[in-house]
Parts: sequence; C-alpha cells; structure tokens
Amino acid sequence: MGSVIGDILPLALGVAISPIPIIAAILMLLSPKARTISVGFLLGWVVGIIIAVTVFSLLAAVLPRPDETGSAPIRGVIRLVLGVLLLLVAVRQWRKRPKAGVEPTMPKWMTAIDTMTFPVAAGLGFLLAAVNPKNLLMAAAAGTDIGSAGLSVGSIIVVIAVFTVIAASTVLVPVVGYLIAADRLHGPLEALRVWLGRENAVIMAVLLLVIGISLIGKGIGSF
Repeated sequence: MGSVIGDILPLALGVAISPIPIIAAILMLLSPKARTISVGFLLGWVVGIIIAVTVFSLLAAVLPRPDETGSAPIRGVIRLVLGVLLLLVAVRQWRKRPKAGVEPTMPKWMTAIDTMTFPVAAGLGFLLAAVNPKNLLMAAAAGTDIGSAGLSVGSIIVVIAVFTVIAASTVLVPVVGYLIAADRLHGPLEALRVWLGRENAVIMAVLLLVIGISLIGKGIGSF
C-alpha cells in the first residue's frame, strides 16, 4: 500500500494545485454568500474526486496482472497514453499563458459566482473535479495505479482517502480557514486570487509536463 501511495502523490498534488478551482473557491469566499456556496463547492469538489478515482480504480482492477517477469503491457500502454495526453495539455496551457502586461482571461462562469446557490456551487465543484479534462486524466492515472496494485478493499479505501485529502486540500484549507477566521483571511485570499489568475497557465503547464513525463517513464517501465 505504501508504494501505491507514493505513486499517486504527484497525481494528487497535480489535482490540488489546479489554479481554476482554487480561484473559484476564493471568489466564493469573497462573495456575499461565502459560507453557503463555498461549503457547497467544497462538498462537490470532494465527491467529484472520490467518484472519479473510484471509477478508474474499479476499471483498472480488471486489467491482467503482471506476468512472471513483472511485465504489464496493457498498464504500460494506458500510462503512456495518459502521459502523452498530459504533455499535450501542458503545451496547450503554455500557449495560453498571458503576455506580459495583459490581464488574464478567466472563465465566464466566474462572473456569476455572486448569484450562485448551494446546489449550483456543489455541481460546479463536482464538474471541476470529475469532468475537467486535466483532473480527469490525473484521476485516471491514479485509478490505474490503485486498481492494478492488487490491494485489499480496505487498503484501496485508505489509498483513495489519502489521494482525496491531498487533492482536495487546496480548496479545503481556504474554506475551513475562512469559516474559522473570515476577517483575517480576506486580504490574503484576494492577493492569492490575483497571483493565481496571472500565473495559472504557467503553473499548470509545468505541473502537467512533470507528471506527463513521469507517467511516460512508468509506462515504459511496465513493458
């Protein structure tokens, strides 16, 4: 189990450092209905991560076990494909980075955050966690590692729980922190939002590049 947790840690961090969900959570915390919609977003985010990783873990569990030599070609092909896809997304993110002095463009739905309700915020959190292509690829990679490791049901639950806590941490910490000390966090949250908005594309490009290369290396090693 320990080796599997080690394998999925970079992937969990990849989900955690996704700037768009963090910016969305911060905007909700700065909105008039901060306590209501931020909690809804957090719940949707956590549930989306759990469902995505669990589904891919179940699918990976039916993959053939490695042979006597330790070769697992199907698992290797899956990792190679996921790694290449992440590299392509990384290139796309890099090309989208704003030029010096140009204000970055945020998704249009962010302008409607002030009018969101609890269910809408929860649905948005779920979609960003479970349907967003970047996070979906990382959930698929983590699920492949978990489901094909031959772990017991209890161990799988523990590994998925560890992945979820780490992946959700960058949304969980601001929301919980705001609920505890809202007045003191307003300024730091606004500063973080501005910085993430400016560096969003670069952060994700570098992150996806590193994870994509790692997956390709694991895929080659599976043959």
